[in-house]
Amino acid sequence: MKQENISNLIIENVGGIENVVNLYHCMTRLRFILKDQKKFNAEALKNIPGVINIVQSGAESQIIIGAEVDTFYNDLLKQGLENFSDCSSNQEKQKFNIREIFQKGLTALAGIMAPILPILIAGGMVKVVLALLVLSGMSRDSQNYKILYFISDATFYFLPFFIANSFATRIKTNNYMAMVIAGILLHPNFMSMVSAGKAVSFFDLPVRLVSYSATVIPIIFAVWFMSYVEKVVDKYTPKLIKTMFRPLLTLLITAPVVLIVIGPLGGYLGEGLYYVIQILNENVPWAVPMLMGTFSPLLVMAGMHLSITPFAILSVSRFGYETLMGPGMLGSNIAQGGASLAIAFKEKRIEKREVAISAGITALSGITEPALYGVTVKYKRALLCVMVSGGIAGLYAGITGVVRYAIASASFLSLPVFIGDNPNNIINAIITAMIALVLSFVLTYVFVPVESVAEETKKEVENGKEEVKNVVAGTLIPLQDVKDEAFSSGTLGGGAAIIPQEGAIHSPVDGVLSMVYPTGHAIGITSKSGKEILIHIGIDTVKLEGEGFKSHIKTGMEVKKGDLLIEVDLNLLKEKGYDTTVIIVILNRVMDNLIITKKDRLTIQDTLLEIID
Repeated sequence: MKQENISNLIIENVGGIENVVNLYHCMTRLRFILKDQKKFNAEALKNIPGVINIVQSGAESQIIIGAEVDTFYNDLLKQGLENFSDCSSNQEKQKFNIREIFQKGLTALAGIMAPILPILIAGGMVKVVLALLVLSGMSRDSQNYKILYFISDATFYFLPFFIANSFATRIKTNNYMAMVIAGILLHPNFMSMVSAGKAVSFFDLPVRLVSYSATVIPIIFAVWFMSYVEKVVDKYTPKLIKTMFRPLLTLLITAPVVLIVIGPLGGYLGEGLYYVIQILNENVPWAVPMLMGTFSPLLVMAGMHLSITPFAILSVSRFGYETLMGPGMLGSNIAQGGASLAIAFKEKRIEKREVAISAGITALSGITEPALYGVTVKYKRALLCVMVSGGIAGLYAGITGVVRYAIASASFLSLPVFIGDNPNNIINAIITAMIALVLSFVLTYVFVPVESVAEETKKEVENGKEEVKNVVAGTLIPLQDVKDEAFSSGTLGGGAAIIPQEGAIHSPVDGVLSMVYPTGHAIGITSKSGKEILIHIGIDTVKLEGEGFKSHIKTGMEVKKGDLLIEVDLNLLKEKGYDTTVIIVILNRVMDNLIITKKDRLTIQDTLLEIID
C-alpha cells in the first residue's frame, strides 16, 4: 500500500486535518493533540499497515509505528498536516483537578523532549566515542580531545535553546523570540557575571546569578510567560506600529522578569530536584533502578517514559551521571528482547516466529515497542516475565551502583555510555544486561505457553467454531454488495468480500489446495477440518487469461494461515476496467452459519469470519 494512501487513512481516522491541534513524533510514535478525542478511531487505526498499536495518554493520542516513524511523519506533513488548527479558539475550557494538571504536565514534558531526543542521543554517543578514545590512550589535554569534548557537550550546554524552540512550537508562540530568551540566559556576559560571583542588580532589583546551561525548567517557565506577554502586547498594540513594537515590548517585558523572578524560581525547583536525586542515590540507590526496571513497560504503554528524560538530563548536568533511567531501562529493554527471543524458540508458526525474532533483535537495540505490543502483551505471562526480569536486573544495577554518563536509548549497542572513571561500572552494566537477557529468556521459555498450529486448530473445532483469517488487506463489504449475482445471492455459500488495498493474497486457514485455477483468479482450499473455501479475485477476471496474476502455488500443496498464494497487479486490473473485489465464500454454508467480523478495515492478521458447526 502506498505511503500516501496510508497517510490519508491516518488523517481520516484522527478526525481530519481540522481536528489536529498538533502533531510531533518521538523515536517510535506519532503523537497527536486533537480538538475532539472522540473522533480518534483507534480500532480503524490499528488495522492500517505499519501501525503497531494505539495509546491514549492524557491529552495525547499516540500511534505507535516503530523505526519507520520518520517516514510516516514526513508523509503526513506532505498531506497537509504542517498547518495545524488553532487550539485556542475551539477547545472547551475545562476545570482541572490536581491529578489532571499533573498528568498534563507530564504529557507536556514528554512532548517537549520528544523532538529533541535524537540530538541528545547524538551528543551522548559522541561522549561514548570520547570515552572509548580515552581508554585507547588519547590524552585529555590534547586538542583532539578538547574539540571532541565541546562537540559532545554542545547539545547539553545549549539545551535551553532546543527546549525553547520545542516548547514554543508546542504552545504556538514565536519560536525565535523564545530562543532569544534562551540566548539571554546563556549570554557570555551574563555567564561571566555568574563566574565572578559578585552581586548584580537591574534598576536596583537583585538578579540571582544562576548558570542556566544544560537546564530544563527555567526556560520552560520563561517561554510560557513570554507567550502570555506576547498575546497581551499583540492585543493592545495599534496595528500601525505593531510590527516594530510587538517584539520590542515582548522582549523588554519578558527578559527582566525572567532574569529577576522566573529564572531563579526555575533554578530553585532544579535545586530541589537535585537534592531529591542526591537523597535517593545516598540512601536507597537500589530503589529507582529496580522500580524503573520493573515498570518501564507500563510507562512505555502509557507514553510517559519520555517525561522522565528531563530529570535524567538534570542529573547528568549536575553530577555528571544519572541513575533515574539508564540502569533500570537497560534491564527492562534487554528483558523485552530476551522474552521475545524465547517466544521465537518456542513458536512453531512461522509468521509468528519471524515477528518474535525481529522484535527481539529490535528490543536488544533499544527500541522496545515492537516487542512489547507485537509479542509480550500477546502471550500469557510473557509481560510479567519481562517485568520480573527487568526488576531483578535493575535491583542488581542499583546495589552495585551502576550509573549512566550520557543519554542514549538503553541497549547492548549503547553500553559504552556506562564507561567512566570507575572501571567496575561498565562491568556491572554488562552483568545487569546479561541478568535481564538470561532471566527473561528462561522464565519466558519455561512459564509462557505457546500453542502449536495443530492445537490452535483443534481448539477452534472443539469449541464449535473455526476461524477463517482475512486474505488481503483492505475494506470489508457485505457479500450481497458484490456485483456478481452468483456470489451476492448466496447460491455458492455464505461469506464476505474485500476491496483490496494491495495485491498479495494469503491463505485464510491451514489446509490443502483443492483447486488452483490456471489463470490464478480463483483458488479452492480444504481446511484441516474439511471446510471448503473459495477465494475469487475480481469479477470476470477469468477473461484476462492470467494476465496480472502471479501464482506461488499449485493444486495439492499444503498451506498454512498467512502463506502467500497469489500476487495480483491491481493497477492493471483497474486500467482494463475490472472490478478488483476479492470474494471469500465458504461453500455450502449459509450466512446463518457464519460470524463475520465487525471491523471495516482489515489486515491479513485479522480474523475475517468464524464458521459455526
